[in-house]
Amino acid sequence: MKVTPTSIPSVLIIEPKVFGDTRCFFFESSNQRDFNQATGLDVNFVQDNQSFSIKGVMRGLHYQRNPHAQGKLVKVSLGKAIDIAVDIRKNSPTFGQYETFILDPIRHNMVYIPE
Repeated sequence: MKVTPTSIPSVLIIEPKVFGDTRCFFFESSNQRDFNQATGLDVNFVQDNQSFSIKGVMRGLHYQRNPHAQGKLVKVSLGKAIDIAVDIRKNSPTFGQYETFILDPIRHNMVYIPE
């Protein structure tokens, strides 16, 4: 697994190790121990959601506040998606900064958005 930090602390680009052959490919999309070791975080994944959108749909702005804050590992299994992470924490040194990601199933890339 390759982990690339972004300009917003703890927002990470995750690229799994993909094993390809004549049958196509295999990769482990989620492994808590490996994720925590590669990122240096202590994350406990307890929920896995999936949605499907037609072309042109904007899903909306998702943010979390305690006590319901949760991290998200975002990936795309069909098509492509633009995902934007915006730091809206008023006391953060990166307040107002954003990162844009194009996620697609060919690259198998994911983005981790912290709680």
